[in-house]
Amino acid sequence: MILFPAIDIYRGQAVRLLRGSYMDVTVYSDDPSSIAMDFKDKGAGAVHIVDLEGAKDGTTPNFEQVRRIKERCGLFCEIGGGIRSLEVLKRYFDAGLDRAILGTAAVTDRPFLEAALAAYGEKIAVGVDIKDGFVAIKGWTEKSSLEAFEFCRQLQQLGVRTLICTDISKDGAMEGTNHALYRRLSEELDLNITASGGVSSLEDVKRLAELGIYGAIIGKAYYTGAIDLEEAVKLSDTFA
Repeated sequence: MILFPAIDIYRGQAVRLLRGSYMDVTVYSDDPSSIAMDFKDKGAGAVHIVDLEGAKDGTTPNFEQVRRIKERCGLFCEIGGGIRSLEVLKRYFDAGLDRAILGTAAVTDRPFLEAALAAYGEKIAVGVDIKDGFVAIKGWTEKSSLEAFEFCRQLQQLGVRTLICTDISKDGAMEGTNHALYRRLSEELDLNITASGGVSSLEDVKRLAELGIYGAIIGKAYYTGAIDLEEAVKLSDTFA
C-alpha cells in the first residue's frame, strides 16, 4: 500500500480543515514545500496535494505553491482542487505533476471527464467525497443527488482506474477511518482505491493495508504527531 501524506493549501499556507469546514482552519506552515521535504526525509514516495480555494471556487490560486512542491521534493505528486478544464490539466502536467484528481467536474461535467480520460488516461483520478452516502461537491459545501457506490461503478465503466474516496464525517476528526467503507469498495470495484479521511493511527494504516487497497492518505495525524510518518511508511511497505 502506498502512503500519500497530504498538503492542503489555503491562501498559500499548509492547513487542515475540520470535517471540510472552511470556518475551522488550522495553519501549519507558510511554506508547503518544506513539508514535502519532510515527507521525503521520512521515506514517503508520494504527496497528495489539495488546493482548497480551487476546490471551492474552481480556480488555481495556489498554482505556484503546487509547482514548487513538485520541483523541490521530486516525489510522485497528485493534485486536486478546482480542476475543471483541459487547460488547467495541461498546466499542471506541464509543471511536472504526476496525477490530477477531478472532483466536482467529474460529477457535473461528464464530457470533460471523458475528454480528460481520453487525453491523459491513468494520470486522471477521481475524488469521491462521501457525505451521508452521497457524493459531495464544491469543496464539500454541497451534497449531490448521486449515490456514492453507483457513481463509483459508473466511473469504472468510463475507464477511471484510481479513486480517492473520502468519508467527510471522519476527515480531520482523529476518530479513526471508515474501514467498512473501504472494505466494501475494494470488494465491489476493480479499481485502485485510496482511503482518505480519519487515518489517525498506525493501527488504521495496518488495517487498511491488510485490506489490500492501493493507498491511504495521512493528513491531520501527521501534523499533530499522532502518526509517526517514518513508521507508517515502513508499515505500509510491508504490504506492498
